[in-house]
Amino acid sequence: MQLIKLDAIDSTNDFLKELSSKNDLADFTVVTAENQTKGKGQMGSVWNAEPGKNLTMSVLIKNVLFDINGIYKLNIAVAIAVIKCLRQQEIPELAIKWPNDILSANKKIGGILIENSIKSDGSIVSVVGLGLNVNQMNYEHLPKASSLALIANRVFDKENLLEAIVAQMKISVQSLQSETLWETYEKLLYKKGIPMPFETTDGKRFMGIIKGVNRLGQLEVVLEDDTVATFEIKQIQMLY
Repeated sequence: MQLIKLDAIDSTNDFLKELSSKNDLADFTVVTAENQTKGKGQMGSVWNAEPGKNLTMSVLIKNVLFDINGIYKLNIAVAIAVIKCLRQQEIPELAIKWPNDILSANKKIGGILIENSIKSDGSIVSVVGLGLNVNQMNYEHLPKASSLALIANRVFDKENLLEAIVAQMKISVQSLQSETLWETYEKLLYKKGIPMPFETTDGKRFMGIIKGVNRLGQLEVVLEDDTVATFEIKQIQMLY
């Protein structure tokens, strides 16, 4: 594993994307930063973390995606890899809130953002960004957030976590074509099968039940009239 450690950067994803566009980097090259000033989340949100306390990383993954319609498989593999590592650390009540927030006991402890680029030869190169709340203790203005340290009541070694997560990613991506991967992901889906309030981007609120996620990564929701609607990542959010 080639590891590039930075003290501070605006975005590890942006840094790794630019670096890989100019250099032939090894697969699973990793960039970490103690302080990320413009970390990105889903739907353009900003990921803010206390410097030095959390795991902020990006991983370059090549030669595993060959079909643009299969991109969401990598999201699934990465999320499952993170969950498996956290289970080894005895973090309880782990779940994946669609599309790729990592939760423990209904609190957000991590987020994943994967950015893909298609090369001229048709190959797909992915930069996997992961922000994981590790040793930060204060979430005064973020009532839905927590950290591994708060949950487990101990301090974690970030280097060991990093190595374990990357090792598990390497294992998970080898199973991209397996149906078992999808089955595992859906079992981990937060609030699957439970009536929940949702809100669309235009402010419309409604009740629905998460049925699952289709192969394009769209959320399938059973509506009150028993029809099934599908939603893209930017079209809907769960209110919880």
